[in-house]
Amino acid sequence: MNIAKVPESVGKEIEIKGWIWRKRESKNIIFIILRDADGIAQFTVKEDQPFFKDALEVTMESSVIMKGVVHKDERSPSGYEIKTTSLEIVQTAERYPITKDQSTEFLLDVRHLWLRSRNMTAIMKIRSTVVGAIHEFFRGRGYIEFDPPIFQPSQCEGGSTLFEVKYFDKKVYLTQSWQLYAEAAVFALEKVYDMSPTFRAEKSKTTRHLSEFWMAEMEAAWMKLDEVTEVAKDEIRFIIKEVLKKNKPELEILGRDIKKLEHYSKAEYPTIKYREALKIINEKYGMNVRWGKDLRTLEEAKIADHFGVPVIVTHYPTEIMGFYKPPSKENPEEALCFDMIAPEGYCEIVGGSERSLDVKDMEKRLKADGEDPGSYEWYFDLRKYGSVPHSGYGMGVERVVAWLCGLDSIRDAIAFPRNMIRFKP
Repeated sequence: MNIAKVPESVGKEIEIKGWIWRKRESKNIIFIILRDADGIAQFTVKEDQPFFKDALEVTMESSVIMKGVVHKDERSPSGYEIKTTSLEIVQTAERYPITKDQSTEFLLDVRHLWLRSRNMTAIMKIRSTVVGAIHEFFRGRGYIEFDPPIFQPSQCEGGSTLFEVKYFDKKVYLTQSWQLYAEAAVFALEKVYDMSPTFRAEKSKTTRHLSEFWMAEMEAAWMKLDEVTEVAKDEIRFIIKEVLKKNKPELEILGRDIKKLEHYSKAEYPTIKYREALKIINEKYGMNVRWGKDLRTLEEAKIADHFGVPVIVTHYPTEIMGFYKPPSKENPEEALCFDMIAPEGYCEIVGGSERSLDVKDMEKRLKADGEDPGSYEWYFDLRKYGSVPHSGYGMGVERVVAWLCGLDSIRDAIAFPRNMIRFKP
């Protein structure tokens, strides 16, 4: 039996397999807090019981099998107390290295053990719900899951963040995005999505960046900018609703403001242009951000705080956008692209665009970036044989998990984080 079934077992003897989470001793009784994947439960062992000595000596994180009779007791952490009838020690743990007041870096060094903490367990459960919701959302709308190659011959999101890999006697790169390959797929499958690892060699140690992370991406034929932004809004609201439905206990462990998430799950998300965003941050917040500058974290945070819900910002300056983001016909200075910015300082969580159909313009922009257009001949072929308008976006899974959990660092949104200075355990 698992701990989740304790409330329905009052008056019954149950057996639970788990680990010693906490232990407290008094004169003639020992309180053992046992944990399993579902939560914690308090067992009591009295001095006159034959296994009292074992209970006295058993250490934190030892694995055990315990039996006992369940009683209601509001004084215990879970509201129930289990009076022990047997205790079997499976393995006695050595002195556990994690104690109170440990530094963030130490907890990252022992991440293989820190995963057992209640906070990390809660985060991993919420992450699982988020990933499941992504699959459910897109499959429910008729999208086909499509997996890209991890080894890729060229860049998609800028050459400065490429991870170069020796590939037999050649060199290739770890994927920055599935996008270029997804664009090939939409001419066959029309609507595709994916959940896959992504690699960016960003020389950053901030709490918002990882070198290895997961992206949930979509691509759809016949779709324009105003449609793809609405899909992104719907997806985020759907994910939040699923987390609220399945993970309220975990959100409570993390101390998350559930009422805020409930508001985000129902609210309308505004769409504004980059020009309007500049006006808001310059006039309301006294900044001086000029046209042509990409928005920094500080500016994004002000925009999201202004609206109090996720906000879509479209039509960023073409000159600072990727080669595949087309200029608007009405105003070529503006690209047909967007970011979704989350409130509470979590900033960009989704980025996407319509895709350019103009091969000459893309070749010109690649050359300006120092790239060889010849490496993209297969990609340009897609514009030669039955090309159609199409759009897509990528959602940073860890950024969404960090926001929904209210985390201080994106490094806690993934089991084993990687950045420029950390590649183990």
